[in-house]
Amino acid sequence: MKYSLGPILYYWPNQQIEEFYHLAKASSADIVYLGETVCSKRRNMKAQDWIDLGQQLSQAGKQVVISTMALLEAPSEIRNLKKLIDNGDFTIEANDFSAVEEAHKAKLPFVCGPAINIYNAYALKVLLDQGMQRWVMPVELSRDWLQKLSNECLEMGIRERFEIEVFAYGHLPLAYSARCFTAQSEGKSKDNCETCCINYPTGRVVNSQEGQPLFVLNGIQTLSGECYDLINDQQSMKGLVDIVRISPLGEESIEHLEAFRLRSNTIEHFPTPDSVNGYWHQIAGIRQQD
Repeated sequence: MKYSLGPILYYWPNQQIEEFYHLAKASSADIVYLGETVCSKRRNMKAQDWIDLGQQLSQAGKQVVISTMALLEAPSEIRNLKKLIDNGDFTIEANDFSAVEEAHKAKLPFVCGPAINIYNAYALKVLLDQGMQRWVMPVELSRDWLQKLSNECLEMGIRERFEIEVFAYGHLPLAYSARCFTAQSEGKSKDNCETCCINYPTGRVVNSQEGQPLFVLNGIQTLSGECYDLINDQQSMKGLVDIVRISPLGEESIEHLEAFRLRSNTIEHFPTPDSVNGYWHQIAGIRQQD
């Protein structure tokens, strides 16, 4: 299996972003995703900045993919999307059907990101005909569901036409909204949010009445309260999953990627306190199954 670093979902200062990708350059990651996927108001990094960073990573031997926004709300966001698609060097990860359409028109192969809801082989066939070369499974689905879909793809003769990538570590992106929950949590409106997301480098935790982490607010994005971690489930991915995705939470995520790779061929249990893996096992997402 290959290992990828997904796009940074949070709002980090430029220096922190640059330091993270400096470490990523020296890591064993096979694939690195770049770009803003959550909110266009996070403007510290421009489209060209991401492309320039991608060229540095590419020169270090990484396969670079430029990720696009998951919820497009303005003409300016469409224009920025077109800039990313016209980058001339890198594949894009489409997280909205507008990106699929623009990539198809540009005859650019693309990755179908986890924000696009694809649940059956017939829908995958449509995307393959549009130019899809890799599919990131929606985060709420299970191994059993993936096995069934993979078998359907084999029967249709399309399984060899694309790679399967699974989100295996990080807070799960569960939903998107036109409203900014982080701004509202500080008593601000979305239009006057003062980009307060930058105060929460791994999102703002929302606890249940019992004090259990329930969700993480990240601008317009709602994430799982607990960290998802499939480091002990890699044996069940063999022959089914091509790429394992680590979603960055900070510099320590580079170390976790290396831990994933080291434990890819062992059944030894790796301690994962305060994490969950329920969805992979077709049980409640907030649960952990050993």
